[in-house]
Amino acid sequence: MEAKKQNTRKMDLLSAVEQIVELSKDSRLAKEFYTKAARPLKYLSEKMELSKEQSLMLSLFIDNCSNNRITVSDFASFLDCSTTRIIRLMNEIDVLEQRGLVCRSYTRSGITFRVPMEVIDAFRKDEKFVPKDLSGMNCLQLFGELHEIFEMRDDNELSYNLVKQRIQSLFSSNSQLLYVQKVRSFQLGEDEEILLVLISHLFVNNNDNIIGYHDLEFLYDHKSQWKYVCRELNSNTHILQLNNIIEFNNDEGLADRESFRMTWTAKQALFPELNLASLEQDKNRSNVLQHEKITAKQLFYDPAVAAQVENLTQLLDQQHYKEVCDRLKDKGYRCGFTCLFYGAPGTGKTETVLQLARQTGRDILQVNIPDIKSAWVGESEKNIKHVFDQYREKVEALQTTPILLFNEADAIIGKRQEGAERAVDKMENAIQNIILQEMENLNGILIATTNLAQNMDKAFERRFLYKIKFNKPTLDARIHIWKTMLPDLPEADIKALAERYDFSGGQIENVARHYAIDTVLHGDEPVSLEKLISHCDGERLEQKESRKIGF
Repeated sequence: MEAKKQNTRKMDLLSAVEQIVELSKDSRLAKEFYTKAARPLKYLSEKMELSKEQSLMLSLFIDNCSNNRITVSDFASFLDCSTTRIIRLMNEIDVLEQRGLVCRSYTRSGITFRVPMEVIDAFRKDEKFVPKDLSGMNCLQLFGELHEIFEMRDDNELSYNLVKQRIQSLFSSNSQLLYVQKVRSFQLGEDEEILLVLISHLFVNNNDNIIGYHDLEFLYDHKSQWKYVCRELNSNTHILQLNNIIEFNNDEGLADRESFRMTWTAKQALFPELNLASLEQDKNRSNVLQHEKITAKQLFYDPAVAAQVENLTQLLDQQHYKEVCDRLKDKGYRCGFTCLFYGAPGTGKTETVLQLARQTGRDILQVNIPDIKSAWVGESEKNIKHVFDQYREKVEALQTTPILLFNEADAIIGKRQEGAERAVDKMENAIQNIILQEMENLNGILIATTNLAQNMDKAFERRFLYKIKFNKPTLDARIHIWKTMLPDLPEADIKALAERYDFSGGQIENVARHYAIDTVLHGDEPVSLEKLISHCDGERLEQKESRKIGF
């Protein structure tokens, strides 16, 4: 009688599910169940294009859709059958997952499932669930889909292989996009291509240009896969690095092997369809030393220099800098700031510029003077003008005025040749005249460093608004530097070294680096004063016999 009543009931998706669930309870999935449930199973199977086993499993999932952590053991208990019997149906569940009807989650406690809300809505409307059409997208829509895929992977709702399948399907449906075409043109392996897509997603969707190894871990099913990729990246041998698609985050040749980014060349090639503000900003900063990449470092000055550096740091603070510039403009003055750092080598001139930039949030456009001089023949004036033209572009493009740095500028601010007759002398005079004129009209911040201020042309001396002389550290400062560099060294030894060697901070750092190399080569042995004396004498380049101190 009950079966007859069910057969006359109007069938829709939800009623089919309801009947299948009612009949399956405690059925042990015996043949009798399939006989009684033949009509609703047939309806669901035909409507959804599924097998009867898949229709059964989908019905159980729909009936538990309020639970986002459904387990197959729940079904075994409901059906009064062994978990092994349900495991035999896992292939049918795999099909449901591939069709987007259920989502699988991999957790430490096991595998769980949930039913997506769009599937529930389709059943409520008595409609066959059809995954949304992913073809004919624009590039922004494509990255929206990639965001969802990687979010599901991060939530352990997609396996690594399923991520690859979905992305490959997404690409096949959108082969018209330049991004897809360019990625495919690299002819990468599956794993390398998915890594490139992930890095693209992090840059486009998350505006992430500093990618660490930990940002990639979630992608892989097994930690060993992730570690293998990390080893390749760290050794700079990954195919994406060899093809100049990604690079270590680095500036001035100092690579940070703990993080990497997509190269500017790769961004230009991959994202022509996207109008990314971050991409444009990245372009503007493509050949500058970015302030956030500068490592913080403690510097030691005598009191007079410390006060001058602190004053300059406050001036270059963005709020103060803008206020001063506005006031100078109101009074009809030019608002360029020109600074000269001069003194003996190793006294911290260049490092002070770096720390100023880091603390005030200013990028640095550094002029490589030896390179410019080597290119001066025939094109000298044009090349030096290009330096200032490029700097003006940066000032306009960047929100915070960058610093133009002429490091070791002795070669270009020296005394001009009077009555120059040789072509080389005339050329260098012309270059200096250009620099002097540019300094007069500067709208920005120029800092030059030199070891030989006594040779500086008077015309340059007048044009530097701030001049700071960096002296070698005093005895107290040297003691402080030695203590900072080698904190395990006994106080008596520190004082003895500081008194004997009138070293700059840079020289003390060199000795400390030599000692660090020794510990790598020979193990962490106690600090040997004799070895430090040897390094100090080598740093001083004196061949005098070392005299024991501190004994």
